[in-house]
Amino acid sequence: MSEAKINIPPLSMHAITARLFTHVEKAVVAKFGEEAKELIGKGLEIFGYKDAEEIAKDATLKNENHILFDYIPADHQTERKYENLTIYALMAKLFAQIAKQVVDTYGPDGKDAVREGVRTFGEERGRGIAQRARTNGENNTIENYLTNYDMERSDLFEYTTEYRPEVIEQNFTACPFGQQWADDNMHEYGILYCQMIDPAVARGYNPKFEVEHDKYILREGNCHFLFKLKDESND
Repeated sequence: MSEAKINIPPLSMHAITARLFTHVEKAVVAKFGEEAKELIGKGLEIFGYKDAEEIAKDATLKNENHILFDYIPADHQTERKYENLTIYALMAKLFAQIAKQVVDTYGPDGKDAVREGVRTFGEERGRGIAQRARTNGENNTIENYLTNYDMERSDLFEYTTEYRPEVIEQNFTACPFGQQWADDNMHEYGILYCQMIDPAVARGYNPKFEVEHDKYILREGNCHFLFKLKDESND
């Protein structure tokens, strides 16, 4: 008799946000040096110190190791700006403000640096998803990818999922990240996240995973994916 599957809770969105900030900061500073820290700090200030502090505190409580506190003054004396925004909207806003400072200063090289941060962030998450599967005695195959996913998808995400042999097709018609970037007219910066995140997470989960992302909510109005992973047991 097989053991019951362990219910591993999803990662906290505040922990995910703090981790994303940490990866993007590392990639940007590696590319442009210490001077880039001033831009990152400016982006965080525009986002709002108090809201960033709340994210940082909760991420720490969820055992996430991050560097948000390095950019938040201890005596900032500011108030929250986004009382009514969802946790997804907060992540979108924070990412966009950091990306805007970097891209507006460094241009295409800045975009590459931000994308690199998203890539390493996504691959780390993917490795964590593989660990979740392994904890439940499952291999990092295509069938076990979404069932062990690390981020909870609320009703704010509207999408369909179709499983076919060696392929998962997903089509998103609503995404709170994309919606926030569109509402804020931050398409140019938000799409840097969209371009990298799903292929990176999938690659971290299994290096042989291939992802086709041929439509974007921020461009075409929907996000369309084909996740492809060959079943090597059939070879």
